[in-house]
Amino acid sequence: MRKLRILLADDHETVREGLKVILNAQPDMEVIAEAADGRSAMAHADELRPDIVIMDVSMPGAGGLEATRALRASKPQTKVLMLTRHRDDGYVQELLRAGASGYVLKQSRAEEVLLAIRAVANDGTYIDPAVAGQLVHEVARRTAGADGPAVSLTSREEEVLRAVAWGYSNKEIAAKLDVSVKTVETHKTNALQKLGLRNRVDVVRFALFKGWLRDG
Repeated sequence: MRKLRILLADDHETVREGLKVILNAQPDMEVIAEAADGRSAMAHADELRPDIVIMDVSMPGAGGLEATRALRASKPQTKVLMLTRHRDDGYVQELLRAGASGYVLKQSRAEEVLLAIRAVANDGTYIDPAVAGQLVHEVARRTAGADGPAVSLTSREEEVLRAVAWGYSNKEIAAKLDVSVKTVETHKTNALQKLGLRNRVDVVRFALFKGWLRDG
């Protein structure tokens, strides 16, 4: 039996070691390399051409989103399975758009990870049941009565959210964009609802994930 060749990319060594023990115990899987950041993951993938990369979302340097986009562009035959603790809708949607084939929570059981690996290896898409329900509900809510999914922020919503992530108050954002504070609050509320974020901590985390905080 040909084994699935797997690359582990996570900045926590204990996570990689735990996964390696679980995966190497499977008759159809073997871990061929490990990486502690996105750039190392891309380099290993270029050299070794794994079947699957299990990728953490939040890593130093090039994060999971950037690495996933690069891998899917240069190695379309390599599947990417995201492994993360983030449950927010915005993460799931962005990563799926970037080309990830699956999304599993770190807090899930080992059996869930194995199920996800085998699903994406067979050209399927796997979303952890803990987030799948809320994602389907959210997409259904947005598309009700519409021609297609409204999954993207407007340019003004993104401007406001970027400013929030940088630490500007609503009043400062209003002055910067030459709009009313109420308008800023409306754009902010709409953006949070679209992305499934709850507070400024979530916004900052999402901004780091998107690379917004490296812009200036």
